[in-house]
Amino acid sequence: MSKFSTHNFNNQKALIRVDFNVPLDDQFNITDDTRIRAAIPTIKKILADGGSVILMSHLGRPKDGPTDKYSLKHLIPHLSKVLSTDVQFANDCIGEEAIQKSAALKPGQVLLLENLRFYKQEEKGDEAFAEKLSKLGDVYVNDAFGTAHRAHASTAIIAKFFTPENRMFGLLMEGEVSSAEKVLHNAENPFTAIIGGAKVSDKILIIENLLQRANNIIIGGGMAYTFLKALGKEIGSSLCELDKLDLANDILAKAKEKNVAIHLPVDSIVADKFAADANTKEVSNDNIETGWMGLDIGAKAVAQFTDVINNSKTILWNGPMGVFEMEKFQGGTKAVALAVAEATSKGAFSLVGGGDSVAAVNQFNLADKVSYVSTGGGAMLEYFEGKVLPGIAAIKE
Repeated sequence: MSKFSTHNFNNQKALIRVDFNVPLDDQFNITDDTRIRAAIPTIKKILADGGSVILMSHLGRPKDGPTDKYSLKHLIPHLSKVLSTDVQFANDCIGEEAIQKSAALKPGQVLLLENLRFYKQEEKGDEAFAEKLSKLGDVYVNDAFGTAHRAHASTAIIAKFFTPENRMFGLLMEGEVSSAEKVLHNAENPFTAIIGGAKVSDKILIIENLLQRANNIIIGGGMAYTFLKALGKEIGSSLCELDKLDLANDILAKAKEKNVAIHLPVDSIVADKFAADANTKEVSNDNIETGWMGLDIGAKAVAQFTDVINNSKTILWNGPMGVFEMEKFQGGTKAVALAVAEATSKGAFSLVGGGDSVAAVNQFNLADKVSYVSTGGGAMLEYFEGKVLPGIAAIKE
């Protein structure tokens, strides 16, 4: 059992770092509440124990202190609804009002603090600021995996002001960490990593770390064309990082040396322009004509990748296979999502992370058909690059 699950929060004030950095429209309505919903089980467990909850989060990137646009007060109506309780609000995250409202909280009550990033000290990881925040609660719970890769005051520095038994991960953070550790350190073979997206440069570190661990690496999306070009193939007007050709060859050589199979798509859906109404055709990746660009993987690549995925026991998916936002070019990403879901139903463990992959499994209604969907894009990427995440290290110390 985990530390959080076994902890009794009765009569305790739990200070929880959540990631409520949600998208808002012009009327301040939340357009996607995934991050809020992800934190609900943690909050409800504390309230059910007879504890009270003080929530702290950032929202957006406010440049010059308090700004109405980035105020967390806009989340109160929705938060009160999903928690079925009237959520209180403090107009500041530190200072007299925050202290008084926190102190007055009764078991079962919830207080939301104003945006942490209205203070520059938050992102600077300022110790005095972290200490002021720490005074508001008896127990510190970090449930913000999305910011675990930042050494900010509320995600990493604050932990030192709580004894080891009074600092812990929330349920969301525990799920993220255990799923990521399972894939990175305890993967059952064959382990297949599906890496997509536009640029090799964004994914170099993750690929290099996975070369030590995976049996198969499937490469799709725009970055595949840099690899194909490096192998001497004609890629027409497809996306390509010409300054990364040597690196691509280097990765292919390392993979061969370590006996890791790199799977590049054999064919593409190509278009004569980057647009939803472009003319398209399916061609072999050996020779894409000038003026045509690959915007999705073709039918043979779908069959090729599906076969690898279906024979896998552990699957990590980060990045789409094409421009799936346009219907004409979503076939490859959808096919991969279906293959991952199918492999999962046969007993494979699958972890999907990174904004676009998560958007894809949600778009195709497959989120509940994979083992775990990560909420932290940047944090997950850095974890799989082999980096130490400050927000995780601070709790584990």
